Amino acid sequence: QVQLAESGGGLVQAGGSLRLSCAASGHYFSAYALGWFRQAPGKERETVAGLSWNGGDVYYADSVKGRFNIFRDDATNTGFLQMNSLKPEDTAVYYCAAGPIPITNELGPGGFPYWGQGTTVTVSS
Repeated sequence: QVQLAESGGGLVQAGGSLRLSCAASGHYFSAYALGWFRQAPGKERETVAGLSWNGGDVYYADSVKGRFNIFRDDATNTGFLQMNSLKPEDTAVYYCAAGPIPITNELGPGGFPYWGQGTTVTVSS
């Protein structure tokens, strides 16, 4: 069982940066893939980025490539999403997830067994 808690969201102007954290407690976080997802009001949850347990496989949605970076620190059981050059369309609730999921170009929220409660990111224009 893994419990996840996101932090780091907030209000930022367009062009700014935020770093989201995903603190994990419990067992086996280091053995699980890490995913970041977001859901804007009135929209479906979408994949932002994913990172395999060993860091060997990574996925980014086209909309965030070159701006966002996913990484993890297994020594502290923490996952991160560094978000740069933020745009108003990045406004959403961001969720981290973990699980024994392969990281592929078809990465989606389905199949991840462990989820955080979400943190809100608002980007003003």
